[in-house]
Amino acid sequence: QVQLVESGGGSVQPGGSLRLSCAASGRIFSINSMGWYRQAPGKQRVLVAVITDPTKPNYADSVKDRFIISRDNAKKMVYLQMNSLKPEDTAVYYCNAQLSPNGAGYFSYWGQGTQVTVSS
Repeated sequence: QVQLVESGGGSVQPGGSLRLSCAASGRIFSINSMGWYRQAPGKQRVLVAVITDPTKPNYADSVKDRFIISRDNAKKMVYLQMNSLKPEDTAVYYCNAQLSPNGAGYFSYWGQGTQVTVSS
């Protein structure tokens, strides 16, 4: 069974920083992409950042130049460094991985989510 466990959420003032971590565990043959999504109250879940090729991460326009996604393949972890946080970044952040449990195909897995609140 595959599990994704996020950590690092919390409350911060505007302009502050937080670092989210996500660890994948269980039966994992290979991981294609890992990424972060967020869902604000009353809104749909949207992509924040995703990394497949370490040299070519992709970011939502709203977080470019503020957030940095990175990945540690050996530890099966993905990180999201969030800087210059704004109130509009407030949301539940979800880790996502596109991975193959047994080499027979890739599937999407989600973490349980971690709350990020940006408020003065």
